[in-house]
Amino acid sequence: MRELLEYLAQQLVDRPDEVAVEEFTEDDGTVVLELSVADDDYGKVIGRGGRTAKAMRAVVKAAAVKENRRVLVDIVD
Repeated sequence: MRELLEYLAQQLVDRPDEVAVEEFTEDDGTVVLELSVADDDYGKVIGRGGRTAKAMRAVVKAAAVKENRRVLVDIVD
């Protein structure tokens, strides 16, 4: 799931080398993925009205369902 999110974000931004995804596991087993990109690329990752971010979350959650896991995607600055 981490690699999938990283790949999706790298395809969207101008500076793919600055894409970073940190993975944490909460007490209840939920996987938290924190995505950070270059300052000028946040608009591309979030998209108009948050549509791009919502679509990325949907794709990652679909991959998590296949592994019977819960996942949260946070876009951090």
